[in-house]
Amino acid sequence: MTTTPAAVDDGAPPTPRPAGARCFGDGDPLYERYHDTEWGEPVHGEAALLERLALEGFQSGLSWLTVLRKREAFRSAFAGFDAETVAAFGPDDVERLLQDASIIRNRQKIEATITNARALVALHDAGGSLDELVWSFAPEPRPERATSFADVPGKTAESLALSKALKKAGFVFVGPTTAYAMMQACGLVDDHLATCPVVLARTAEAGAVDRALEEVAVPDGRTPQGLPC
Repeated sequence: MTTTPAAVDDGAPPTPRPAGARCFGDGDPLYERYHDTEWGEPVHGEAALLERLALEGFQSGLSWLTVLRKREAFRSAFAGFDAETVAAFGPDDVERLLQDASIIRNRQKIEATITNARALVALHDAGGSLDELVWSFAPEPRPERATSFADVPGKTAESLALSKALKKAGFVFVGPTTAYAMMQACGLVDDHLATCPVVLARTAEAGAVDRALEEVAVPDGRTPQGLPC
């Protein structure tokens, strides 16, 4: 996750979140919470990454909010995205899921999720992990944040390479655009805009800590023992 600066107890109240438009999600509490606390935050773990990969596939052609509203139902339908369990799903399970109105009932996407679970099991059997594979394509942070989504790419060289690696490992529904959306969702890239309140709040928090440290610094510039430096 994003590193939080060590707190300095100077009796000051928490820095309020600056007002401003989110990158997306304003007006819907679920969407706002996802934007503020999940999007762009690092995601690790096999089940968590398989879930994100599956949900990005189910989102194709639909809004992400539609998927978010059904996320708990997806987790229930796909056994918490446990790869071994989902990999064992057969034709009867596909038909069962096609009758489940709480999820997105698309045969191709359901079968792709099962295929990807089987690919993950095979990856594990070969001594690999989805976490290691995905995160090996994390790029260096961009020197400057975009101020408009017109300046945020829909795919990159890294997402193209990740897509190819996933396909080589047997995963499906993983084109470079889907791969980049997964990179955004899983924190390999942080595409919050420069004017986003999440970014402004981080900047304000870091500034508050810096000011507090300056106030307690000893005259010769050293930091008293016990305070973060």
